[in-house]
Amino acid sequence: MTETVPNELADQEFPVARGCPFAEPEAYARLREREPISRVRLRGGEQAWWVSGYAESRAVMADRRFSSDRRRDNYPNPGGDPRFRERFRHQRPPMVSLDGAEHTAARRAVIGEFTVKRLAALRPRIQEIVDGFIDEMLAAESHPVDLVRTLSLPVSSLVICELLGVPYADHDYFQSCAAALTRRTASPEERLRGADGLRTYLADLLTRKEAEPGDDLFSRQIAQQREEGALDREGLVSTANSLLLAGHETTANMISLGVLALLEHPDQLALIQDDPDKTLLAVDELLRYLTIADSVILRVATEDVEIGGVTVKADEGVVVCGLSANRDPAAFENPGELDVLRGARHHIAFGYGPHQCLGQNLARLELRIVFDTLFRRIPGLRLAEPVDAVPFKVNASVYGAHELPVTW
Repeated sequence: MTETVPNELADQEFPVARGCPFAEPEAYARLREREPISRVRLRGGEQAWWVSGYAESRAVMADRRFSSDRRRDNYPNPGGDPRFRERFRHQRPPMVSLDGAEHTAARRAVIGEFTVKRLAALRPRIQEIVDGFIDEMLAAESHPVDLVRTLSLPVSSLVICELLGVPYADHDYFQSCAAALTRRTASPEERLRGADGLRTYLADLLTRKEAEPGDDLFSRQIAQQREEGALDREGLVSTANSLLLAGHETTANMISLGVLALLEHPDQLALIQDDPDKTLLAVDELLRYLTIADSVILRVATEDVEIGGVTVKADEGVVVCGLSANRDPAAFENPGELDVLRGARHHIAFGYGPHQCLGQNLARLELRIVFDTLFRRIPGLRLAEPVDAVPFKVNASVYGAHELPVTW
């Protein structure tokens, strides 16, 4: 196996924008077939290893010799600005950027918020939230309505706000910050303002929670740290920042794209309408099929590591392409097809290994409730315009739809 990108892709920058919401870019498939670990040029000009095979991707994510610490030199920064790396060096890393014992401790501190028992207790409230926003859809004076604005964003935002203790009235502000951070076409100044604005907002919220705690994750973390003897304000802000961004942006996009995929595959939609017990299977298949965060798993080798016959040298950056890995025919038969009965639980849309997404079962629960409720209450739901007319987030690190006009 060589250590260079195939000649026909030598001028290609990665990640590649999707041309179709239901297909991976051709460049990903060609690399996976020929060189599942390849040196590529990232957006912005720097080079890194691009990992596109399923087995190779899991191997990287499970190997502690690949660091998640974004403060390290050569940590991949696709399309970013060098000022971000300098800013990160002086900030407390979020949980996803911690390694080893630090990561374990940070994860253990909040994992109780995502247990099966805790999620079971949240289920009635999530159902109430979903029903409330569908009530508003049905009460709309005219059609079509934008599913992103009326259901996807409000459901995901309100759920994570209530879990964390963030006032939902502030959702427009933190959503604008998130948009600046995830939009690849945003200027470096816009991204920095978004990052700084969100951290400042959460630091102010922490101060308010210290004075007036509530029944929420943020307040419980403050109380727990006080009992342990010291309040780590910067660490709490970093944790809340990660959970808030991940909890609303990704889930909102999955709701919109999941609905779109099911509407465009009516035979698959009929399977879950006829038997809602199959919806959980459908959720995991949609997570695999869409893989909206296709290249956000970033690592740096701390020593020379051999993966898939290729030696990644110490201090070299690595990007795991989850979309490509989840379309690997070695792991999934006919991967380009949507098959809601596939049983695709082994996908890596939530990552793999020590950093596997903490809130994955919350996301599954939200998606299941939304799909079951929406198609039960509005069985005639349909797109209001051809899928080709839907504006997609082709230049965002988390793929989705800007708008999704629907009617019934």
